[in-house]
Amino acid sequence: MSPIEQARTIAALAQEKLGRDVVILDMQPVCAYTDYFVVATGGNPRQTKAIWDEVHVRMKKDHGLLPRSADGEQEATWIVADYVDVVLHVFTPEARGFYRLEELWDDVPHEAVEAATA
Repeated sequence: MSPIEQARTIAALAQEKLGRDVVILDMQPVCAYTDYFVVATGGNPRQTKAIWDEVHVRMKKDHGLLPRSADGEQEATWIVADYVDVVLHVFTPEARGFYRLEELWDDVPHEAVEAATA
């Protein structure tokens, strides 16, 4: 599975679990440690955790992929999972508004999930 296929799969899984405003950021031009960020929002910590759980289980079951590391599952306001080529960020609305990753990386190409999965 190529890095972009992996990012699109993770993004689609997040959206299937009702993740909102799911976007793929192409980090290749500005980052040496990963190719893509997938950013998604859950409505609250419980949904944020459910999105992460779905991605984790399905990536392992369907593709044999486990993250190198994951953090934030306990509080579940910002869960980050490092799949090496793809880093998943699942936020609550408040945390996403506070950290504003899309604004921080506004100079990199963005791909909305609708375009990514069409």
